[in-house]
Amino acid sequence: MSNQTAHRNYLWSRFRASPIAMTSAALTVLIVGGAILAPLLASQNPFDPAALNLANSLLPPSWLPGSDPHFLLGSDDQGRDMLSALLYGSRISLLVGFGAVIFAAVIGVTIGLVAGYAGGWVDALAMRLADVQLTIPAILIALMVDGLARATLPQETHDAVAIYVLIFSIGIADWPQYARVVRAATAVQKTLAYVSAARVMGVSSPRIVLTHILPNVLTSVMVLATLGLALAVISEATLSFLGVGMPPTAPSLGTLIRIGNNFLFSGEWWITLFPSLTLVLLALAVNMLGDWLRDALNPKLK
Repeated sequence: MSNQTAHRNYLWSRFRASPIAMTSAALTVLIVGGAILAPLLASQNPFDPAALNLANSLLPPSWLPGSDPHFLLGSDDQGRDMLSALLYGSRISLLVGFGAVIFAAVIGVTIGLVAGYAGGWVDALAMRLADVQLTIPAILIALMVDGLARATLPQETHDAVAIYVLIFSIGIADWPQYARVVRAATAVQKTLAYVSAARVMGVSSPRIVLTHILPNVLTSVMVLATLGLALAVISEATLSFLGVGMPPTAPSLGTLIRIGNNFLFSGEWWITLFPSLTLVLLALAVNMLGDWLRDALNPKLK
């Protein structure tokens, strides 16, 4: 049995032995799967005004008096089916989360590899830039980027590219974490014998970094990305709740919570409760899965 196969078997056995990991994974798959299959599972497209009927607005969940069985979790003020809105809203939130994590990881891993391998003033400059950015709360950076986009783009154009602005603003705020982790791992890897042997054989520095060092630091990046996904989704929800994220015509979980908050004290509690519960469950499941992955991949805990 190869070391790779043995490692996979070890991870699988630890996963099966952890009820928390299995529950978190199942919940994550359920929410992500529902978001991916939203066009097939949803009873209506909540983003299509032609599919909405104001006569169906503010209906309570199906187990309460005055409900409609076609609206299992009730409806909002626009007549949107809440279950359909949750499926499509989760889709947008996850798309922003994954996009921001990938964007931040690409920038952070690139800077971390260059800084860790080159060392010297390149390393010092890159890490000081990361330190400076880490002193600024990520939400403030995201608000600044969104504010610049709103100031320079017409409202219609901004609404059309709002999802890309969110991905950029959240991703650009999170790259220092990846850069610091990868830089530290690269600084260790470049001192090992296999890197010295590659240099003696005349292998170029870019090839050493990409084919030898990068695969050995991806484990740390994967763990960080898993934990970062939950934070990115929460950041998107925070920005949308503040009114600087997704527009009401294409609501994410944060936008749905903001809309529902206007009706919370008038008795229509379900409009904000179900999106809030979905966001909490998604963030909790991804975080617990990331914690398990970090512990399982930590050689000191084997």
